Amino acid sequence: MTTTTMTNGQGRDWKQTLSTMKQHLLFGTSHMLPFVVAGGVLLALAVMATGKGAVPDTGILKDISTIAIKGLVLFPIILGGFIGYSIADKPALAPAFIASGIMADMGGGFLGCIIAGFISGFVVLQLKKIPIPNHLSALGVYFLYPLAGTLISAGIVMWGLGAAIAGFMAGMNAFLASMAGSSKAVLGAILGGMTAFDMGGPINKVATLFAQTQVDTQPWLMGGVGIAICTPPLGMALATFMFKKKFSTEEREAGKAAAIMGSIGISEGAIPFAANDPMRVLPSIVIGGMVGCVFGFATDVLLHAPWGGLITAPVSSNIPMYVAGILAGSFTTAVIVGMWKPVVIEDETVTVAEKAPVQADTAPVAGEGEYDVIAITCCPSGVAHTFMAEKAIYKAAKELGLKAKVETQGQNGIQNRLTTADIQNAKFVILAHDIAIKEAERFNGVNIIECSTKEAMKKAKTFMS
Repeated sequence: MTTTTMTNGQGRDWKQTLSTMKQHLLFGTSHMLPFVVAGGVLLALAVMATGKGAVPDTGILKDISTIAIKGLVLFPIILGGFIGYSIADKPALAPAFIASGIMADMGGGFLGCIIAGFISGFVVLQLKKIPIPNHLSALGVYFLYPLAGTLISAGIVMWGLGAAIAGFMAGMNAFLASMAGSSKAVLGAILGGMTAFDMGGPINKVATLFAQTQVDTQPWLMGGVGIAICTPPLGMALATFMFKKKFSTEEREAGKAAAIMGSIGISEGAIPFAANDPMRVLPSIVIGGMVGCVFGFATDVLLHAPWGGLITAPVSSNIPMYVAGILAGSFTTAVIVGMWKPVVIEDETVTVAEKAPVQADTAPVAGEGEYDVIAITCCPSGVAHTFMAEKAIYKAAKELGLKAKVETQGQNGIQNRLTTADIQNAKFVILAHDIAIKEAERFNGVNIIECSTKEAMKKAKTFMS
């Protein structure tokens, strides 16, 4: 597979290594999230139903909370297990899950399980370099790699790093639990700003992952971050309503979509506004995210559900304060960007054209193996960036008169799968991904353009030129 990587600082090995490690981490995160969502929401519902603000200890609510807690106990192990799988494929599953399980039992928490997953993956990756005759390859896959990989990886955890990491996690949890007043406000400002800054990008993922992986021990972190997740799109939607003359017709329409996306906790709804006017929009959404997160921390809002937006308000510990935090952050963003932006003067012909019916952003139809452009899109959540990048690629292909086919690897698995004929005959092959691509071996020997989903949204037309 010959790769043209569309990133800054090409040829810098350490940057490529960090990028690859980030993809493995996000691959594990994407498999972890369903466990955190199921466990966190069920636990929040059980606690809410008691009316006492405590985990129920009798009846069916106790049974529901037991189910929920099992999901929260499993999620760090799932995280580590799939990091190993992302690095070294199926032979790393047993070593990574077992090593992560031992790390969890030792008190290593989410950080320890992440480290265990990386250790297991790289151990098995090295074992796979041992030459094995072709007729004995099954012996390596089903015996040597899982057995030796488990012993080495679990041994490193049990007799080496485990105790030190457990001690660090205990200290971090004690520090977080002791935070109050100004120190809590500082942390809220940092996490809120990071969450809002790149709207679902890598900086956002760092902040949200930090809160999501501690919903069982420090749910107040998710209380503030859950507010900051939705303030960028809701703030921009509110701004298009409050300051109509400051936005074009197209942006006002985008505001309606942003309101829906923000309500269900999808930060990416603010991306069209940031792309059009980054100098004004980015500072505005960052300040709004900081205000919302600090407000959540200050009012001790607890959120066991690892998500954000109005959709999670019913399972927060303090619904009025959670909603008030969202309103405070969104209003802050709306006022700043609305006061800052100039009045938009639209061309009448453009306005009329926008109101006219338009065709869908799809490229000309073709048969198998007849596409000029093929692509794969995938992101950690398997929802927003995956399909926004898909839409951008189809739109660019249509404008250039090219036939395109995009395979999405989202929460529902592989959709619109690329065939061997598609891959062999395409002029342009674009892999837009933030996590490791499934079945990447299909592209061995093929000249590809590799980029992030966000780059595909911005530069799809350039990649096809």
